[in-house]
Amino acid sequence: MTKRIPIVPTIVVLGAVAVLIWLGAWQLQRAKWKERLLARYAQAEKLPPIAFSTAPLHDDQLPLFRHATGVCLRIVGRRAIGGENQAGEPGYVQILDCATGAEGPGMAVEVGWSKNPNAKVNWAGGPVSGIIVPDRRSRMRLVAAGAPPGLEPSKTPDVITASPVTPAGHRGYAATWFALAVIALIIYALAVRKKMKAEPK
Repeated sequence: MTKRIPIVPTIVVLGAVAVLIWLGAWQLQRAKWKERLLARYAQAEKLPPIAFSTAPLHDDQLPLFRHATGVCLRIVGRRAIGGENQAGEPGYVQILDCATGAEGPGMAVEVGWSKNPNAKVNWAGGPVSGIIVPDRRSRMRLVAAGAPPGLEPSKTPDVITASPVTPAGHRGYAATWFALAVIALIIYALAVRKKMKAEPK
């Protein structure tokens, strides 16, 4: 009796392995993309200050990590999110959404840090300078270089920690997917071998 490798299980396993390898390759591509992005951010930090743009911009046009100045004509919103002060102490950064007198998204300003998410913000607007960072709600915000009375300056934005996953992290994920693919093949090969040995000759 001829021993045959099971066709359907083999196809399923090879399909799963192909997906794992694809995920690993995708993470390697993400690592290269993240390296280029961080290099662009690092270069932007060294460029001269600009005026904070109040016109709608595409994602690839956002001047992230550029030093900038702007004018908050009036405050139209407020929020607090988790953040750190200059010493790295966890707490809440206070963000004010400002009208700038022009059509468009306006300007979000991170005015400072406090342990209290509802801390009083003694700032009614006006000229402000700082550095532009990504923002989940408004896509970008200006982290003020100083802070009004009652608040401490926020942590200086860091290009390296700008993204939750570093290039090294993406490569680590890739290694994990590749390792899972190899393990799946080894386990399946051992299972098939055991099955074939158990079959009568």
